[in-house]
Amino acid sequence: MTVAATQPKQTLLHLAGEMLAPLPEGALWWAARRVLVVSDLHLEKGSNYAAAGQMLPPYDTGATLARVEALAARLRPEIILSLGDSFHDRQSERRLPETYADRIRALTAAHDWVWIEGNHDPDPPAHLGGRAAKVLRLGPLVFRHEPEGETGEVAGHLHPVAKVAGRGRAVRRRCFASDGARLVMPAMGAFAGGLNILDRAFSAVFPEGCMAFAMGEARVYSVAQKHLVPDGPGAGGVWRY
Repeated sequence: MTVAATQPKQTLLHLAGEMLAPLPEGALWWAARRVLVVSDLHLEKGSNYAAAGQMLPPYDTGATLARVEALAARLRPEIILSLGDSFHDRQSERRLPETYADRIRALTAAHDWVWIEGNHDPDPPAHLGGRAAKVLRLGPLVFRHEPEGETGEVAGHLHPVAKVAGRGRAVRRRCFASDGARLVMPAMGAFAGGLNILDRAFSAVFPEGCMAFAMGEARVYSVAQKHLVPDGPGAGGVWRY
């Protein structure tokens, strides 16, 4: 896998011969096709937990949408792909406040928005606009929710995080995971948890290991596997993919 830094604040990676930019917001930018990819938005996760008696601040949907809106305004993509688990559960759409629904409709009206089917998702929300697909193939790349290990695959579902230890402390960050042939996206949802990429769940996708592209405040950092460390018990918090 070839990684090149063209600017101080941008890291690029090659995937199946295509140059892609992993962004610190957790999205992937394919400039040659003007495609913006986001994954695992888990909209209305906060209201799902509140309904079960676990009170979380009810601002996750607004915060997640704000990140997507800012990227769309800056990059002006032709296509926006949401790689599944866009909604946290099958009732999320019904709990979605109308102000957020209007913001989603503005995004789907301004771009060719594709809802990729995920394991949490309801049927495609027709009133919110966009179009639905189980799998989408564009050139040499294939986009789906659950990774299958196909060459050129961009998937989500596993919520990868990288833990890097050094100088007496450890840093844990959401990350992109890639071996140059396939890539797993980080979860973009404000309340989404994460799974350490050294977990055995990733070994079926990357049998020979992978690099982490860890999200910093202003840029993404490439991290070789030898610098990664596993989590201790319970490090990922309460989360299920």
